[in-house]
Amino acid sequence: RGVSVILMILVHTLWIHAKQEVQTQTALGHFIHFVGRGTPVFLIAMGFSFMISGNQNLSSAIKRGIYILGIGFLMNFLKFVIPILFGFAPNNFIEAYGWQNPVTTQQLIYLVLTGDILQLAGSALLIIGLIRKYVSQRIVLLLLAILIAFMSRWFIPIETDFFIVDYIQQLFFSNGFWVYFPVFPWLSFIVLGMFFGKLYVENNRDQKILFVRMLIYGLFFISAGALMLWYNHEYHFNDFFHLGPGGVIYLAGWNFTVLFFFYLLLLYTRDNPVYKFIFYCSKNVTSIYVIQWVVICWSMGIFGFQNSNSWETLLLMPFFVALTFFVQYLIDIVRTKNFYTLTKRKGILAVIKRRS
Repeated sequence: RGVSVILMILVHTLWIHAKQEVQTQTALGHFIHFVGRGTPVFLIAMGFSFMISGNQNLSSAIKRGIYILGIGFLMNFLKFVIPILFGFAPNNFIEAYGWQNPVTTQQLIYLVLTGDILQLAGSALLIIGLIRKYVSQRIVLLLLAILIAFMSRWFIPIETDFFIVDYIQQLFFSNGFWVYFPVFPWLSFIVLGMFFGKLYVENNRDQKILFVRMLIYGLFFISAGALMLWYNHEYHFNDFFHLGPGGVIYLAGWNFTVLFFFYLLLLYTRDNPVYKFIFYCSKNVTSIYVIQWVVICWSMGIFGFQNSNSWETLLLMPFFVALTFFVQYLIDIVRTKNFYTLTKRKGILAVIKRRS
């Protein structure tokens, strides 16, 4: 998860700042898009963590889901609405949506409600809370994950006269780019993570058993998914954001396999500064994800939108990585200072209480 959030900075830099021909016709563009297919790791880790944590009941899942949804909408407001309102969003960014300046209130609402991975996580938490409460068998979790993958192509949102109803439909079954990560099929990766979390707990938290099983399932999923893609690529892969069942199974297989090799790497190279940094990224994944999107989008006022060639994009990538972690570092300082102040005040109050 820590590695993935760093790689996402590179992916989003490419999407926002690289010219279209750089994204689609260069080795850099192809490589970064390939790297971006590690996104399911976020969701696999989410499902896994949810199953091994002892305090994840339905009530806490609902509260956490509402909180993450709020963070997701706040992120959209910061990365889209602020640049537009303050006039540093390039015209070609607005034109990419088929709009013209001045942007209407309805269009701003559209941007705030754009479905990113945080909207997916928040929406999915209620469902996985119910799954954890009522599904106790590991095999059922696996079958449910596969069923969800197939269901993603069964349902098409039906337009109604109720905006909220239409938006909820989009969050769950979108085929367009208002919602990039619809719950179906991306929920499959979360439930697969729950499956492995259950396996881990049932085997006394033995990491070797967990990751060897991941490799076995990974190789099987790659084979099965590749056959589906070969048979009908358009149906089973569609596009990366709106996968069909074969695409889900294929990408899940690759992510399981890569996780196994990360496990092998960790066996022989523990306790070094690089891993400590990666673990730090994993611990702060939500704030880092929000920060990197905001700094990349706000920088459109300086570097433009999809205006950089390959070399310029390559230079921007480490720049945004550094800028993201600088902002995260400042936030850590504020958090530490507030914690220290709060602790100090509580200590003083405790002394006064004892003396009185």
